[in-house]
Amino acid sequence: MLKALTRMVVAAAFVISAGSSLAADSFITVASTTSTANSGLFDDVLPLFQKKTGIEVRVVAVGTGQALKLARNGDADVLFVHHKPSEEAFVADGFGIERFDVMYNDFVIVGPMADPAGVAGMREAAAALEKVAGAQAPFASRGDDSGTHKKELGLWKTAGVDVTAQSGTWYRETGSGMGATLNTGIGMDAYILTDRGTWLSFKNRGDHKVLVEGDPVLFNQYGVILVNPEKHPHVKAELGQKFIDWVISAEGQKAIGAFKINGEQLFTPNASKGGA
Repeated sequence: MLKALTRMVVAAAFVISAGSSLAADSFITVASTTSTANSGLFDDVLPLFQKKTGIEVRVVAVGTGQALKLARNGDADVLFVHHKPSEEAFVADGFGIERFDVMYNDFVIVGPMADPAGVAGMREAAAALEKVAGAQAPFASRGDDSGTHKKELGLWKTAGVDVTAQSGTWYRETGSGMGATLNTGIGMDAYILTDRGTWLSFKNRGDHKVLVEGDPVLFNQYGVILVNPEKHPHVKAELGQKFIDWVISAEGQKAIGAFKINGEQLFTPNASKGGA
């Protein structure tokens, strides 16, 4: 009788331990951009997902380039970034299962009200940057291989400006996220390329304002990808896929679209359930 009781206690303890372990493991790691974190989007929508599924989402918010490295190394279950060519290469190289469009906003060029380069109201971003370079007006770049930095470098290339040769002069690279770069740039009266979501949520604007917007090349698409468990067997593929399914579902898309600051929508949901 005593032996039977002992076995029952041991079995019950095993069940409790297994349940606790499972509960402790009910989280995923998402490698994402600073803009999704700095804008406040994740703080707003992730609790809704956790309440529905019981799955905690732990976000590592870095530049897109660093997020891609984390995912390639298997240090994340899901990748949520905004540089489509890099995302497609990630999948093509076998590190991701499938890419899905999630949402978009746009990039804007902000600068001081004095506007020494005279770019206010311009709609062609590359032409505006060419004027900034011509005036040798301060420009603060993230310089961190993020999606925003990649977009900026593409614009400089279109403008015919070699910013590498200007590094440390009027062109300053912060090596930081969007919020920190905005703080630095505003402190030095510099022009800055930023995503609109981070700008709308940013508090320390000084006398800076949006000077250039509306160019189609400033379109900013975000995508989500499950890291391939065949590359990294420890990836929580089932939990990660649940997150992706929710983000691109009607419920997740509604939550993204409902996120606003001062009545202004920061991201427009545009999930493509068949991948992109």
